[in-house]
Amino acid sequence: MPKKTGLVGGGLAAALVTTLTLALGGCSMETTAPGSARQDAASDAKGSFGPADCRKAKCIALTFDAGPGKDTPELLDILKEKKVHATFFLLGKNHVVKHPDTVRRIQDEGHEVANHTWTHEILTDREPDEIGAELEKTQVAIEKITGKKPRLMRPPQGRTDDTVSEISKELGLSQVLWSATAKDYSTNDSALITKRILDQAGKDGVILLHDIYKGTVPAVPGIIDALQKDGYTFVTVPELMAPAEPVPGTVYRP
Repeated sequence: MPKKTGLVGGGLAAALVTTLTLALGGCSMETTAPGSARQDAASDAKGSFGPADCRKAKCIALTFDAGPGKDTPELLDILKEKKVHATFFLLGKNHVVKHPDTVRRIQDEGHEVANHTWTHEILTDREPDEIGAELEKTQVAIEKITGKKPRLMRPPQGRTDDTVSEISKELGLSQVLWSATAKDYSTNDSALITKRILDQAGKDGVILLHDIYKGTVPAVPGIIDALQKDGYTFVTVPELMAPAEPVPGTVYRP
């Protein structure tokens, strides 16, 4: 089982690199696109639909990494006003435990609460017990606040391999990568963040943003308005694949 075969997400070029890495590395991870999972769902699949049936509608998932932070409540206000649900991949040590009320609000307002590890360690660089601890500590912290353990996780920098997938499966976690990223960690220019996302958006896509950077939250209203005008319906990641349900250990890559 190759341990160091990495996936680095972010845009079409990175997705192509990822595909080549998987193919050339002989990696045995189960990978599929959310749209493909939806199409392959059994007739008795019980995944919950969101505001639209994505088998028919033009759907896209809005996701936020590495929070919650001080700007997350403002983001939640925006999402509530726009009637949009998102998926939040939360960091444990300095975020979930620091902002329990915000974590609870994310859950209470109908968003998907997900795992982004405890300290943002690159999982493919760690030993199995360290990988397990990074994920399990966050699972426990979130469950303590919301009463539910997450069913999704996003590996930091999108880097995953067979070992990460195996441990994720044991913890009941599916992995979710992305198709559109603003690289908002490198700019505070909200107009540029908006442009980057709109340029990369596509049906059955997954948008990656971070609610911890200065320029991101101000860009969200424009992103939502423009994509809705273009016919998109915003859904959570599990709603994107409904009626299929997330399968633990599987890597979902749009």
